[in-house]
Amino acid sequence: MKLHLVIHRTFKTTSLLAAMALGLGLSAQAIAQEPVVNVVTDPSFVPFEMMDQESGEMVGFDMDIIREVADRAGFEINLTTMDFNGIIPAVQTGNQEIAIAGITITEERAKIVDYSDPYYDSGLQILVRADNDNVNTIEDLGGMSIATKIGSTSHDFLQRQFSDDTDITPYPGTSDMYMALLGGSVDAVLYDAPNVGYFSKTRGEGRTKVVGPLYEGQQYGIVFHKGSEWLEPTNEALAAMREDGTYDEIYAKWFGSAPSDE
Repeated sequence: MKLHLVIHRTFKTTSLLAAMALGLGLSAQAIAQEPVVNVVTDPSFVPFEMMDQESGEMVGFDMDIIREVADRAGFEINLTTMDFNGIIPAVQTGNQEIAIAGITITEERAKIVDYSDPYYDSGLQILVRADNDNVNTIEDLGGMSIATKIGSTSHDFLQRQFSDDTDITPYPGTSDMYMALLGGSVDAVLYDAPNVGYFSKTRGEGRTKVVGPLYEGQQYGIVFHKGSEWLEPTNEALAAMREDGTYDEIYAKWFGSAPSDE
């Protein structure tokens, strides 16, 4: 008899919750907990991802993009940070499901991970000290010492561009390569244009300058473990964000103007 009462009360409680959900116009899926997905980023690629010292949270263009995508695609983020050169292997092996870190779409990487549709157009640019008037193009860097980032497409580009007479030094973090430039350890930095430009206008203002054209026109994509169920929902979310203006709002927040205004 007691067992019957417990079952009856449980059934009534469940029915009541279901009725309340229906009364509020909610589906069973809506009141269910959203799946948690492992997402990894590089903590030092400003203004795409960086640590807010006051809140202790990761902020930046990429962080706003992935949080909006997650909200629309229906998953929660378990965010991890690591050095850039470890990100692709982490996704490839399945230790991480998604990566967003200003990651350039390349044929080589696409063999081992999946990419979302492109969400940012970029390229490579040269940064030198403000008093350097000898460098204007990539050809001028021949025989000099150049800093770049480990595992980046800029490192690959430099290796293709120059022979052994040019000293190419890959650094684990962007701060390391910029400090090497300011300290005189290297003659120039070659890296992703938005990051180079951001440093030149902030910590490097008055001490550095961007020179030359944009090299290696590139596009960034969100990276997924091969066969990820979240790839298509992410592409749908990105398309909707562009359609309703949300993408332009996020872009203008971090870069000053929307792509269509540049």
